[in-house]
Amino acid sequence: MKQIPISILTLIAGIVVTVISLWVGQNNTLLPEQASAQAPLVDDFFNVMVVIGTALFLVVQGAIIISIVQFRRRRGDNGDGQPIEGNFPLEILWTIIPGIIVIGLGIYSVDVYTEMGGIDAIAHHAVAHEMTAQPNPNPIGIGSTPTKEGKPPDVVVNVSGMQYAWLFNYPNNSITAGELHVPIGQDVLLNISANDVIHSFWVPQFRLKQDAIPGQATQLRFVATKTGTYPIVCTELCGGYHGSMRSSVIVHTPEEFTRWLEENRTVAVNP
Repeated sequence: MKQIPISILTLIAGIVVTVISLWVGQNNTLLPEQASAQAPLVDDFFNVMVVIGTALFLVVQGAIIISIVQFRRRRGDNGDGQPIEGNFPLEILWTIIPGIIVIGLGIYSVDVYTEMGGIDAIAHHAVAHEMTAQPNPNPIGIGSTPTKEGKPPDVVVNVSGMQYAWLFNYPNNSITAGELHVPIGQDVLLNISANDVIHSFWVPQFRLKQDAIPGQATQLRFVATKTGTYPIVCTELCGGYHGSMRSSVIVHTPEEFTRWLEENRTVAVNP
């Protein structure tokens, strides 16, 4: 009986690895639900990395298992192993392929960051800093103002981080709250600052994170796509009670958000 050519076995193995990797990449449940317009951009990039990681895992572990079985020491074999010194073409191959993968992921990540409004904000920040030669007060961050010139946000919220709480001020409505309330489907701009040390504002379901830096204004601009209550977590070690620095973002329907504004505006004016 003829043995199956190694090229055929390699092709079959490649097809199996590809199918399994694509399935895992599209069906993993590693991330929480999506609740913002920006979340699918991050999730698509993450799924691509899961596909690549799964493929590499299968190839490496498969090679180890094959080597253990194929090149195991047989009973009665007390001789030395074959004096294999290396395989130059193979070394070139496993250097080039990871290099291509890393460069590709880097380009993809920059594209995602640009679509979310990060690159334009950094460029604007750098130009403004060079023109003024002063500590730059211009905000930087995901989806910050320069990427949306000519289109003001629907809702503006000033976010202050302090040891160990978040405060949310609605400057157009004279409301201050301990939770972030936003309407679904509307463009929300967060002006983020820190009163003491560096904090980090993170909403996992939005796939958005931005540092709150003393003396440097930062921003997040997003559109919520699903009503509900989602956690806000500080992800920058900011002191002994860092772990308790949490709050919530409540995404309302437009009618509910209007009602919340009216109720809290009344409380603020008539305590």
